[in-house]
Amino acid sequence: MKLNRTDLGDLNLFRVIAEAGGFRKAAAELDLSPSALSHAMRGLETRQGVRLFNRTNRSVTLTQVGRELLADVQEGLAAIEAGLEGLNRYRDRPAGNLRINVPSDAARLVLAPVLADYMHRYPEVHVEVEINDHVIDIVQEGFDAGIRYGGSVPEDMIALPLGPELRWLAVASPGYLASAPLLEHPDDLKNHKCIGLRMGNGRIYNWELERGTEEVVLSLDWSVIVNETILSLELAETGGAICYTLEDRVRPQLADGRLIHVLPEWSSMGPAFHLYYPSRRQLPEALRALLRTMQRGRRPA
Repeated sequence: MKLNRTDLGDLNLFRVIAEAGGFRKAAAELDLSPSALSHAMRGLETRQGVRLFNRTNRSVTLTQVGRELLADVQEGLAAIEAGLEGLNRYRDRPAGNLRINVPSDAARLVLAPVLADYMHRYPEVHVEVEINDHVIDIVQEGFDAGIRYGGSVPEDMIALPLGPELRWLAVASPGYLASAPLLEHPDDLKNHKCIGLRMGNGRIYNWELERGTEEVVLSLDWSVIVNETILSLELAETGGAICYTLEDRVRPQLADGRLIHVLPEWSSMGPAFHLYYPSRRQLPEALRALLRTMQRGRRPA
């Protein structure tokens, strides 16, 4: 059976719907309406003479035939995508789409400083950046790569460091410290208002502080718990509580005095940001170019 343009396009839609787990989520990803996707799938089922989806008011699942077809379609379209990606080796510069999933800190510290330069150098690459502090399956969600802290990259991925280890410290505003209890040792933090940060895996991050050979790990009675760095910094700047954050995220505030490094002899080093991508895929040229741009942007002057 020869494939026509409609069949090939509908098979790709079928793959996206199946991988997304439903028409609405796939429609949002493809920027199409759910009804358009449903119409396309009914046309594909009619032309092939088989039912690919079990549809109810609450769910959409694959039939056995649909599951078998999905495996073949995924393999076939992956080969097509690899072939198209291979053409980039013969271009003067890469082209195509590049989708990346990153946490908010990495978006601002790693991507923001270099993205304009990348877009200028490689105008034929269309970049989509999803800022998401939750840990997701980048393959299932259709991303080419992700950025995470080194210790949180899935084991089946290839991970490439984007810089040196990152320094973590506790900061507060002068207004907060003016009327705060004594603060000379990390144990004194138990008497203070502190901001807990819930990470992408759902766990609240314990504060780690070191001074020489001394190490302290603190799980405090958090005054407030947030799941994003921006809000924690705003709370700290307005005198609400003490925030534990990356030094790179608060350099301007430390420089102009909006925030103060409390317990200045204490800090902690943590894993660097890593760019990661599936081990079974060849590194796309557009992603390789972005990696070069990020590494070039972090070189000392």
